[in-house]
Amino acid sequence: MLLRAYFFLTVATLLWGGNTMVGKLAVGHVSPMVLNFSRWLIAVIVICVISVPQIRKDWPLLRKNWLLLLAYGAVGYTAFNGFLYTALKYTSAVNGAIEQGGIPVLIFILNFVLFRIPVSLVQIIGFAISFAGVAVTASHGDPMSLLHLTLNYGDGLLLLAVLAYAIYTIALRWKPPVHWKSLMAGPALGAAVTALPLMFWERANGEMILPDTLGWAIIAYAGLLPSLVSQVFYIKGVEGIGANRAGLFINLVPVFGTLLSLALLGEALQPFHVLALALVLGGIAIAEWGKPASRT
Repeated sequence: MLLRAYFFLTVATLLWGGNTMVGKLAVGHVSPMVLNFSRWLIAVIVICVISVPQIRKDWPLLRKNWLLLLAYGAVGYTAFNGFLYTALKYTSAVNGAIEQGGIPVLIFILNFVLFRIPVSLVQIIGFAISFAGVAVTASHGDPMSLLHLTLNYGDGLLLLAVLAYAIYTIALRWKPPVHWKSLMAGPALGAAVTALPLMFWERANGEMILPDTLGWAIIAYAGLLPSLVSQVFYIKGVEGIGANRAGLFINLVPVFGTLLSLALLGEALQPFHVLALALVLGGIAIAEWGKPASRT
């Protein structure tokens, strides 16, 4: 169970890191809100095609929990990405990476305040080391440069994105006991429906870019892997080891995104890339080793 949770969370964050990389490629080929809506529309279509018999079987529980499932998609998927995409128009990618590193610590705080889930000193140390890896990645090996960062409107939106995903993660404790196919159908539909107004808003502002050939390829990747596979694996990871411990794996996303850019976009490997990966993985390992005796 433990190793499976680690596998699910590692693959989920790897695919999300790939989503960061293709996000760079998407500029000029498809606009952010078109990408966001299209990826979830594809996810809805795929999950419905493969899940009709299972959805019928789980329908009583799905109908009972329909509002919660739609809220998962609206808050964890659309709100997070909507705030994030908009924020990055006003603030730097460095700020984005650093502030997203606040998701795990916010999960810790909310779980303690709301449910009194304990956190050990060793876990806090592990989180700090893991976050240092995010800082090394974001600053390209020069953490002192972070002292010169400035905050603006975009950073406020980023904090809302962080809050949205932290709330989604801890709310997974209430997910109904249904098959993963049925579990993804509701949130994917909720994400697609709530992403539609954002796409119209983008069009009204004259910022809509319809996808070209590369844009469609990016949408296909985002819809099938980060939107579908990653979310299923993340849910299973949270189910296996709890929100506190699973949330820490999110710090792997910027590191994986950077490493994938190195491998696929021809960027040069630097010593700080290796250091960042070691810090993030080491922090996760320390936090896992120092977890409280009770399940968190």
